[in-house]
Amino acid sequence: MSQQQAPEGAESVRDPVDSIAAAWRRERPQTSVASIGVVTRIWQLAKHFGDDRRRVLAEADLDPATLDLLSTLRRSGPPYTLSTRELAEQSLVTAGAISQRVARAERERLVTRRPAPGRSRAVLVELTAAGHDLVEHTVDQVLSREIELLDGLTSEQRDSLTELLRTLLGDVQEKLNLQGVSQVGHHT
Repeated sequence: MSQQQAPEGAESVRDPVDSIAAAWRRERPQTSVASIGVVTRIWQLAKHFGDDRRRVLAEADLDPATLDLLSTLRRSGPPYTLSTRELAEQSLVTAGAISQRVARAERERLVTRRPAPGRSRAVLVELTAAGHDLVEHTVDQVLSREIELLDGLTSEQRDSLTELLRTLLGDVQEKLNLQGVSQVGHHT
């Protein structure tokens, strides 16, 4: 028997999202509430995951934008160097945002920057040994924590959810004519 069809007099423990949908069905029966169960839960999960990631990063004395910069450089492979343009494209943020991120990370000696040989205005950004060590340690912390948060799902459920979310994200981006999302709630 579903939660919404609990016998009369029986106490039903309702998911708050189901309660929202039920209230809208009651108040506006002509309006479809089919999206609420998916979209509201995605927003709630995004908030929970974002808040938890910020907490983990705060414990490592690192902000999300700097982690994104260091991670992008680290994923590029040796020599862990990209142009500011490549960083902006891969991070899905503006050139101005990359410039600010690089300046902050350079002050903290996590990256260095230099002119690109043979390219008059291009700037190369390279991960320093300190930046490499920090990203190695922090990525392990972040990803381990996220795995812990997902351990309520089996491996098969995670794989299935991954595919469903990939399909949904691609379709929504196409409908909204978006290239990507850099951070939750901040589109490019």
